[in-house]
Amino acid sequence: MTLIGVSVPVPDPAGRALQDFRVSLGEDEATGIPTHVTLVPPLTVPGHGDDLEEVCDHLDAAAGRHRGFDVRLRGTGTFRPVTPVVFVNLVAGISECELLAADVRRGPLATDLEFPYHPHVTVAHQEDEAALRRAFDELADFEAAFAVGSFWLYTYDENGWTPRQEFLLGGS
Repeated sequence: MTLIGVSVPVPDPAGRALQDFRVSLGEDEATGIPTHVTLVPPLTVPGHGDDLEEVCDHLDAAAGRHRGFDVRLRGTGTFRPVTPVVFVNLVAGISECELLAADVRRGPLATDLEFPYHPHVTVAHQEDEAALRRAFDELADFEAAFAVGSFWLYTYDENGWTPRQEFLLGGS
């Protein structure tokens, strides 16, 4: 069994800035979590490491059904009090992420989500209240934009999340 995740990476310099911010909050494990928009949350699947052929075939087919799109990030939001998360909002690319995530979460990656899908970039997770407030306040004016032409399959091990394979969107 392998723990996987599927996401759209946030490219540098925005990705690095947000990852560094997470680390500054004391979230040391953030160094092993590339800055991203989740498509499939952590999910255990059959197979080991590089033996994820069914998953990769499914992701490749899903990627081919979607065109590239633009994402714009602006400001902060939170899932508190339901769950202790602060995030940077997507203000463009929301519907494209929703459609892509729904397509990817079929077949071998079908899973029931704990909460309705809401595309976002996590910047503080399960931190103390002061850290959550700091993230919410200090990133309130954050803005970035980037083109999405692919997404990635990641696997998790003792070193954190490792990119395994990129899947190019159709027409990208």
